[in-house]
Amino acid sequence: MKYLDEYRDLDIAAGLRRAIAQTTTRPWVLMEVCGGQTHSIVRYGVDRMIPPAIELVHGPGCPVCVTSLEMIDRAHAIASRPDVIFTSFGDMLRVPGSRGDLLTLKSRGADVRVVYSPLDALRIARDNPRRRVVFFGIGFETTAPANAMAIFQAHRRGLENFSMLVSHVLVPPAIAAILQAPGNRVQAFLGPGHVCAVMGYREYEALCERYRVPIVITGFEPVDLLDGILMAVRQLEEGRAEVENQYARAVSRDGNRAARDVVAEVFEVGDRKWRGVGAIPKSGYRVRYEYRAHDAEKLFEVEDIATCEPEVCISGAILRGLRKPSDCPAFGRACTPEHPLGATMVSAEGACAAYYQYGRHLSPEPAA
Repeated sequence: MKYLDEYRDLDIAAGLRRAIAQTTTRPWVLMEVCGGQTHSIVRYGVDRMIPPAIELVHGPGCPVCVTSLEMIDRAHAIASRPDVIFTSFGDMLRVPGSRGDLLTLKSRGADVRVVYSPLDALRIARDNPRRRVVFFGIGFETTAPANAMAIFQAHRRGLENFSMLVSHVLVPPAIAAILQAPGNRVQAFLGPGHVCAVMGYREYEALCERYRVPIVITGFEPVDLLDGILMAVRQLEEGRAEVENQYARAVSRDGNRAARDVVAEVFEVGDRKWRGVGAIPKSGYRVRYEYRAHDAEKLFEVEDIATCEPEVCISGAILRGLRKPSDCPAFGRACTPEHPLGATMVSAEGACAAYYQYGRHLSPEPAA
C-alpha cells in the first residue's frame, strides 16, 4: 500500500474500518506480535476503531521485556567487574534485575556505557586494549545481523578484548508456545514486519499448517494495522489459515539473504528462557563454537546464575496475551515509567509503557 498524504491515509483508514465491520460476523481474538505494532495500536487508538467483537491482545514482541531475569543478573555480574567496560543500548539500563538495574550499577562506579550500535562497542575495544569490553546483544532476529557482524569483525581483526553477552530470541517458537499454552485464546496473528524483512516468512507457513491459524505479516502505520486486521478477519471468516504478506513493500518470502548468512555464520539456534514466559526450546541464538573467544557468557563463567521472578508484576501474563496492562492493580499507581516494577513498563516497546504514554491509565477502556 502506497501512502500519498495524510488525507489519503484517513480515507484509506475509514474504508478499512468499514470493511472490517462488514466482514466480521462473530468475536475474534487477534495478537500483534511486535512491540512497535503495540505502540502504534495504542497511540492511534486502532483497537478502539475496530468493532468491539474483535479483541487485540499484545504479544511478547518487545525484546527488552522478554530478556530473562537470569540474563539481566548475568549482565550485572559482568558489569560489576573493575576490568570491564560494559556497553548496551540505553533501554536495557533500567530493566530491573534481582538487585537493581544497570543504571544504578553505573551510579556506583561501574563502567557502563550507552552505545547506538555494536560497532561502537568494537571501537571502544580497539581504543581500550587493556580493558575487556562487553556488548549486551539482545533482540529478535531484527538486530541479530548487526550483532553477528560485530562478532565476525572482532574475530577477523583479532580484538580479543571484545565479547558479547548474547540474549537473542526468535519469534516463530514463541508463537508456537503461545498456541500450545493452556488457556490460549489467540485465533490469528499480526506478524512482525521488521523481523520478516530480515528473515522472510517461510518459517511461519509451517505454523499456519500445524496450528490452523492465520498469520498476516503486517507493517506499523495505522493503515497497515487496519489492513492486516482485515486480512486476518477475512481468513478467519472464510476458514482459511495461511501466511499473507500485508507488508510487501518491505518484506519478501526469503527476507535478506546477506543478513541471514552472517547470522548463520556466527550464531546457532538453542534453547532460551523468556522473561514471564519460561523456557522455550530452540527459541534463541547462541554463539557458535568457532567464535567462543567472543562469548561473554562463557568467558566470564556466569551461565550458572539463576533466579526467580517476583510475583508482584503480571508482565508475564501480559506478554502471553492473557492479561492487559489495565488489568494490573499496580499499573499507573505503584508501577510507572519512573518507578517500574517490570520490564513491560521500562521498555520503549513494552505494552505497559505504551498504555501509560498514551494515557490509558487516565481513561477507562470504552465499554464494548
